[in-house]
Amino acid sequence: MTAWRRDLHAHPELGFEEHRTAALVARALRAAGIEVAEGIAGTGVVGTLRGTGAGGGGNRAIGLRADMDALAMQEATGAPWASRSPGRMHACGHDGHTAMLLGAATWLSANRDRFAGTVQLIFQPAEESRGGAGAMLAAGLFERFPVDAVYALHNLPGLPLGTVAVPPGPVLASSDTWEVTFRGRGTHGAKPHLGTDATLAAAAFIVALQTIVARNLDPMEAGVVSVGHLAAGHPEAPNVIPAEVLVRGTARALSAPVRDLLEGRIGAIARGTAASHGVEASPVYTRRLPPTVNHAAQAALLHRAAGATLGSDRARDHHPPITAGEDFALLLEARPGAYAWLGTGDPAHPEGWHHNPRFDFNDAALPAGAALLCGIVEAELGA
Repeated sequence: MTAWRRDLHAHPELGFEEHRTAALVARALRAAGIEVAEGIAGTGVVGTLRGTGAGGGGNRAIGLRADMDALAMQEATGAPWASRSPGRMHACGHDGHTAMLLGAATWLSANRDRFAGTVQLIFQPAEESRGGAGAMLAAGLFERFPVDAVYALHNLPGLPLGTVAVPPGPVLASSDTWEVTFRGRGTHGAKPHLGTDATLAAAAFIVALQTIVARNLDPMEAGVVSVGHLAAGHPEAPNVIPAEVLVRGTARALSAPVRDLLEGRIGAIARGTAASHGVEASPVYTRRLPPTVNHAAQAALLHRAAGATLGSDRARDHHPPITAGEDFALLLEARPGAYAWLGTGDPAHPEGWHHNPRFDFNDAALPAGAALLCGIVEAELGA
């Protein structure tokens, strides 16, 4: 697994470009005697593994998912296995996720008598904001490879090495984008009274956005509204009040009602602020990913599997939700399932957290992750 992981780390590929990665996965699965389907949603791979326990019986099937893509970042770890592709790196540990599922697949294939039923080994492209899960679903993932439940692990620096945390409900937030275009009447900066100032309206809107979480959201709930982009005027014309200003940002929620609230309030504040300044506002809210919410029965099973496989002292049935997003949420909307955090300990470098140029997956976590994936299969399909 370490060899696979470091090879993948040295050759990162962005979403829907994981051709080398997919080939490595397919090759390793076939070497383990597993039936392989390639090219699902472009670069997705699914291995189908049938148990022989209970006389080869068992009609249940489960899915285990790993993501394969890297990020558009320049690596700064200095590791011998550092990225050989400028501007590309595995900064979120998907190389580790892929290696762990390959390791679990290899062991399960050699121990088919330990379970009855079918395991679909799902290697997904493009988790990082390019829509891989949705593309696989649109390509008929669960029609071609039926499952009764689906599971995934994600590495988590800061959580003790080999510890598994399985929240029973929300794990990650929805991930939406929004934008508002303010349109007024441009004018010379020395004659503001001759125009209607879209910039001033945008500034008031940005400040007013912070009242949504502070004053509209139940204090016991969680929500995030952040501005990430502001475009107005031209840098060579600071004496011109522009006619149009674009504000863009992100919104995060852990539940559908809060998501609805954020969308509604962003639009209402934009239109109200624009009206008070005599300009127009055109808000657009784009729903990208829903919250990642574990199903109770599958979360409980995953927690039990962690305790049985790794020890009860390394299995937690709780963890605070994180406001990042994850497209595994779409698989959880399509089928029951659960998503767990796998502790990788403190990062080797103080800055080595997810989506950081100094991030590197801790190979010492590979055995625990692969063992847990095998443990999930035995808990679900054990003969």
